[in-house]
Amino acid sequence: MTATPPDWSALRADFPILDQKVHGQPLIYFDNAATSQKPRAVIDALVRYYERDNANVHRGIHELSNRATAAYEGARARTARFINARSADEIVFTRGTTEGINLVANSWGAKNLKAGDVILLTEMEHHSNLVPWQLLAQRTGAKLAYVPVTGDEGLLDLSRLDSLLTEQVKLFAMVHISNSMGTVNPVAEMCARARKRGVATLVDGAQSAGHLPVDVQAIGCDFFVFSSHKICGPTGIGVLWGRQELLDAMPPYQGGGEMILTVEYQQTEFKKAPHRFEAGTPDISGPVGLHAAMDYLDAIGRENIFRHDQELAHYTYERLVALNGIRLFGPKQHRAGLVSFLLQDVHAHDVVTLADQAGVALRGGHHCTQPLMHRLGVESTARASFYFYNTRDEVDRFVEVVKEIQKFFQT
Repeated sequence: MTATPPDWSALRADFPILDQKVHGQPLIYFDNAATSQKPRAVIDALVRYYERDNANVHRGIHELSNRATAAYEGARARTARFINARSADEIVFTRGTTEGINLVANSWGAKNLKAGDVILLTEMEHHSNLVPWQLLAQRTGAKLAYVPVTGDEGLLDLSRLDSLLTEQVKLFAMVHISNSMGTVNPVAEMCARARKRGVATLVDGAQSAGHLPVDVQAIGCDFFVFSSHKICGPTGIGVLWGRQELLDAMPPYQGGGEMILTVEYQQTEFKKAPHRFEAGTPDISGPVGLHAAMDYLDAIGRENIFRHDQELAHYTYERLVALNGIRLFGPKQHRAGLVSFLLQDVHAHDVVTLADQAGVALRGGHHCTQPLMHRLGVESTARASFYFYNTRDEVDRFVEVVKEIQKFFQT
């Protein structure tokens, strides 16, 4: 933990995109659960790579290729430290959280699941941690089961977990922080309970990796996935962490260059993990930007970021709950940095559209959690999601905008 609290105002100045007006109003960016903004340090790292070091990795022996390879593999080692992996060889670069989950489903899942097996999920999963398992179940004859959510407060009913962890369950895939509810799930406890039954576990860390300290060894999962673009890094690059022994036993996800040792006309010998899962020319600038983002976040301290996010979320919740004609979703107490809500007789898309005219960027819709929305009896919600560059003053302005929207629809 840093010795003194960060200077949040100074950090905000690191983000050039925030210094602008939208529809004539100062931009208030409350859509961080969809994607975060990028600090100058990340932008500069990308520019520097393309201006000085751009070349293909691994296969060249000239200076630029050597630099690019060093940067690419250096980012892999930095990622291992970021989540406390045992080795950089446990880090697979992907296009994002979605591809990481699909990789596990198509490689580990196709090898280990058969008809009659069960994949256990939760009712609050993002489509990225639901649809790949549906597809796998259809191919293998496996079935899906779900840990239920307890109403608008958005907590998992973990009293049901042990009864759901039957002998047929082979994998338990769970979200760390819900992108719709702000629920912070006790993933270490959930993984421990699964491990006692011999069940493999995957944790979707898309909403957690850049907001709180992550230690995959302490969590005790078998796979952990996250995306760069939600942690101040560039889009199109993500991370799959897997236990070395599991990765080594998994067949390749795709075929092509980079992931081979020798190729003959009738057979191929593949590299060991992680390279066997990175076919073709990779996104090289992505890991470079991700490296810069991880350095930037750890200089602030993710424990500080989480505390800041929580304080803003709780402040927002208390401001909104005092309004009439509003329905709030997610935990009342221990929530991450987002608040989802509905205004009475106002569609979420109308809320977001009018907020945009006032310079406030929100997200409206099902948030890629349609089954959860149906479970809650709604089609969509409006969502304000925060990061460390957001302020209480912005929340106050946002609440005033919400009041203005209510008045508009009451007239």
